[in-house]
Amino acid sequence: MPADTDLIKLYSTRILALAAEIPHTTRLTDADATVKKRSPLCGSAVTVDVRVADGRITDFAQDVRACALGQAAAAVTGKAVIGRSLPEIEAARDGLRAMLKSGGDVPDAPFDGFEVLGPAKDFKNRHASILLAIEATAEAMEQALQADCA
Repeated sequence: MPADTDLIKLYSTRILALAAEIPHTTRLTDADATVKKRSPLCGSAVTVDVRVADGRITDFAQDVRACALGQAAAAVTGKAVIGRSLPEIEAARDGLRAMLKSGGDVPDAPFDGFEVLGPAKDFKNRHASILLAIEATAEAMEQALQADCA
């Protein structure tokens, strides 16, 4: 188990700066889909709204109630999602999950900002919070695309 000093180091200046700069925090009133995800382990929660056109996210909003790591991940997600397709969002989600859980590579640009969260791989109890924003985004986009096809 990592020491307390390792946990303090984890909350680096970069992570805290990202946590303070979460973009797209004003909820969308006419979203194509909304998904709320919650981590039962720590209580972190993220609600994501998306608008989708031509298979790409055209507008995005998020309400983030998470630890600094979850907030930093939401900031990276929010900065990168506009204009992305579902396969790009899924690749980012799967890449972040692999980076945390099995030492995989940092996701490709524009999601390479997740690199700052690499040290969290040793803190398994933080993984769920870190994954909330990108998982909610993928799920919301799937729902929006399904509704569009219906």
